[in-house]
Amino acid sequence: MPVTVTRTTITTTTTAGSPTIVGSPRALTQPLGLLRLLQLLSTCIAFSLVANVGAWVGSMGNWCMFTWCFCFSVTLIILIVEVFGFQQRFPLSWRNFPITFAFYAALFCLSTSIIYPTTFVQFLAHGRVRDHAIAATTFSCVAFLAYALEVTWTRARPGEITGYMATVPGLLKVLETFVACIIFAFISSPNLYQSQPALEWCVAVYAICFILAAVAILLNLGDCTNALPIPFPTFLSGLAFLSVILYATALVIWPLYQFNERYGGQPRRGRDVSCSMAHAYYVCTWDRKLTVAILTGINLLAYLADLAYSTRLVFVKV
Repeated sequence: MPVTVTRTTITTTTTAGSPTIVGSPRALTQPLGLLRLLQLLSTCIAFSLVANVGAWVGSMGNWCMFTWCFCFSVTLIILIVEVFGFQQRFPLSWRNFPITFAFYAALFCLSTSIIYPTTFVQFLAHGRVRDHAIAATTFSCVAFLAYALEVTWTRARPGEITGYMATVPGLLKVLETFVACIIFAFISSPNLYQSQPALEWCVAVYAICFILAAVAILLNLGDCTNALPIPFPTFLSGLAFLSVILYATALVIWPLYQFNERYGGQPRRGRDVSCSMAHAYYVCTWDRKLTVAILTGINLLAYLADLAYSTRLVFVKV
């Protein structure tokens, strides 16, 4: 008796309300699949336009090129996993990985869409290179919108059972680590903080809080939360509380020692020689200090919101 083998497909329902078919090429024709194809196309065009004319120079240019290439590569991996149904074989939690990456990608593309035109494009002469750079910036914005839309579609709704990274506290962890990475980029010059032990304390705060938030993300991506000696909600609450205290000290110390003359700071931008002239691919020292101060405040607000959500989660569990 002849036996016929047909391809097996798995159907799941997304929070957007439409079914997503995985383990089949039909996954690409669903709304989420089409959105990921848009992400793939926009990031590919962005880095191709820039690479074609060599329109990236210095650390800022490398950051932008890395962003587009990284987002393109991981999005391609996600599409391959879903088309061929490799979710069970994927080394990380598939409930948590796609939305975690989507939010990181949205933040990366947003930062690139701001950094690339302000530190590079505006200094280019009119011509083919500038046109390519402007087009790349446009597609970077498109990629940001596509990734942000995926996060909006797939994030957890009230009462829905899903992975931790799809919840508000999980997304806040992504934001906290991303902002810390931007801070690290702006304090890459040791002369910004080595003159004062208090400023070195701020750098230590950024590093400690980044590591703690990254550990929480990795525990969820690896489905290792049950390995903790204490309940995971309690761990998250303690982590958020510690980070709030540490960032509060940094929010006071960093501006005080960077912008107050009494503590050796420089209150006015005009006094910074490096800011007297506009340079491509470069952010002057005073602007770096101010940016770090602003980002410190943003991350403190993120940790405060994280603490509020985490504390509420502990009480709910109790």
